[in-house]
Amino acid sequence: MEESTNNIGLDYNTERERLEMPEYGRNVLKMVEKMKQIPDRDKRSEQARAIVKVMELLNPHVRQLENYDHKLWDHLYMIAGFDLDVDSPYPSPAAEEFSTRPVPIPMKEEKIKATHYGRNIEKIINLLCDEPESEIKNEMIRSLAIYMRQQYLIWNKDSVSDETIFNDIEKLSDYRLKVPEGIKLQQISNDANFSRPGLNINVGQGGGKNRNGHRKNNKGKRK
Repeated sequence: MEESTNNIGLDYNTERERLEMPEYGRNVLKMVEKMKQIPDRDKRSEQARAIVKVMELLNPHVRQLENYDHKLWDHLYMIAGFDLDVDSPYPSPAAEEFSTRPVPIPMKEEKIKATHYGRNIEKIINLLCDEPESEIKNEMIRSLAIYMRQQYLIWNKDSVSDETIFNDIEKLSDYRLKVPEGIKLQQISNDANFSRPGLNINVGQGGGKNRNGHRKNNKGKRK
């Protein structure tokens, strides 16, 4: 006979029954199991309503959902293994509704050539490749280069030459797109801030810091 390794009587979660609704805890499961053993249907139904109230208290954010009372009763049926004979204000849900696996969303196989620019930049470049040569197309390429420079500065370093951006445009287009001669990008302002999304810690009340580290007040003066 195999000797048990749990010699001191500890009750581990890994050895317990798996919880279908872990957000309500194991005590609610025990309450449901006790409730199912009550022989009188009226008392059993009364106990079920009390458990639903407890579930609402343990999981208060459920109130933000539409028809949350109905959802709580569905959760009660799930905890009971869909084996619950009580007077419920809602019919018992079908177990198949909760066991069906969601349809997977197909993911694109093609990799992003330059992650710091993103997939949308590649789509824009592909669209520009099909545009006929014109002044409007040249201006669109210039606007694209300005935006790509901003994205480059967010994820890479503090400075980048125009030639680097132009070379990236041509490379990402598989050299189908040629940046016209003589295009110049506007000079970056000293106050420009290209912080990564969610990491802009320099902005606060009374103005932010410019690239030289000086804080500005609301009137634009350096402190």
